[in-house]
This record gives sequence, structure tokens and C-alpha cells, in this order.
Amino acid sequence: MAKAQASKEAKQAAKQARKKASKERRQQLWQAFQMQRKEDKRLIPYMVGIFVLIVAVFVLLGVFIGSIWLFIPIGVVLGVLAAFILFGRRVQKNVYAKAEGQPGAAGWALTNMRGQWRVQQAVSGNAHLDAVHRVIGKPGIILVGEGSPARVKTLLSQEKKKAARVVGDTPIYEIIVGDADGQVPLSKLERHLNKLPSNVDRKRMETLEGRLSALGGRQPGPGMPKGPMPAGAKMRSMQRTARRKS
Repeated sequence: MAKAQASKEAKQAAKQARKKASKERRQQLWQAFQMQRKEDKRLIPYMVGIFVLIVAVFVLLGVFIGSIWLFIPIGVVLGVLAAFILFGRRVQKNVYAKAEGQPGAAGWALTNMRGQWRVQQAVSGNAHLDAVHRVIGKPGIILVGEGSPARVKTLLSQEKKKAARVVGDTPIYEIIVGDADGQVPLSKLERHLNKLPSNVDRKRMETLEGRLSALGGRQPGPGMPKGPMPAGAKMRSMQRTARRKS
């Protein structure tokens, strides 16, 4: 009897937790929509436009086929879905545009990637807030640098030599985030990594993670931001902090 009561209470608590999480997600979504709407004047017209277009297409299909009342609900559902996808992409584009060029932006983008990526931010860095982030994934080892290309290349080379000593023949990729030739724009970083060939399985990834963890690495402190540096933050102050930590 006691076990049944405890089980019932646990289920009730889990149900309440799900409700709370769902409410928080709706609130966050609404806040994101309000913020994006204020900054993106084309958002609502585009969302309404794509919704109306998809519904209209399905209405026409229903008219031609003779099952209009069947196609209208399908069109409405797909129209809402398309509008939400459009909203999400425009929010993402806006976020990346704000983060572009800010110290810590690449590390932030890497930690927010979807999929089985193991990310360690700022395994190497300097007082200028240049940094190298290490990613373990199916392609192998990916070293992602951000900052001054000349200085970052040196950091990448040093980190690659360290990693090569413990990962054997696992491929090691080097990427510099930026808009110049040979660099990868921040907004395309995740897409670029997803296009890399698959070379290792999950078990091998875990082995690599253990070996690379033994190497240690620079832990990002106050001078090495874990995300994009806020607009208006003083670069000189950040650099002084980084020098004290280095």
C-alpha cells in the first residue's frame, strides 16, 4: 500500500514537473517572439505569408481532388509548422549576427550544436582573447580557432601537436572562424562540421575524450568568455583580466 502511494506521488510530481517545464518553454518562446518581432519588422508578414500560401495550396488541391475539408486541416497544420520553422531560423540568424566577431562566440556556437559532439572550450588561448576549442565527434578531432588568424594558427598548431600524441591515426581537422578566404563564418560553423566525413564511432569517441582529457587544457576564466562578449564590454578590461590569469 505504501509503495503504491509512493508511486502515485512520484507520478504526480513528474506530471507537475512536465507541466512546469512546458509552461516555461511557452513563456520562453513567447519572449523570444516578442524580442524578435521588435527587431525584425518582416517577421510577422513573412510568417503570415508562408502560412497563407501553404493553406491556399492545400485548398486548391482539395478543390481539384474533391476533398477540400480533408485538405484544409492539413494545410493549416503544415502552415503553422512552416511559420514556426521560419521564426526559428530568423531568430537564429539574428543571434548569430549579434555574436559575430565577439570573443567567445565560436565556443558558444559549438556548445549549442545539436548532435553527439563533445566540446571543450578554450583548451588553448592567450591574453588577446584568441582561443582554440576542441570538439570530438564522428569526424574525429576538430580544433576550432577564433581571434586573430595569425595568432590562432600558432595556437592551432600547438594544440594539434599535443592531440596527435594521444589520438593515433584519428583525423584532426583545423578550422578558423571568420569571414576571410579559407575561414568558416560563425553562422555556418555547425553546418560545416556536419559535412565532415564520419571516421569514428561512439565507442572510439569516448576513448578519445578520455585520452584528451588527460592532456588538460586552459580552463576559461573571467578573461576567456564562455559565450559572446556582451555588446559594450570593454576589451581592454577583458584583456587585462586574461593576462592576470595567463
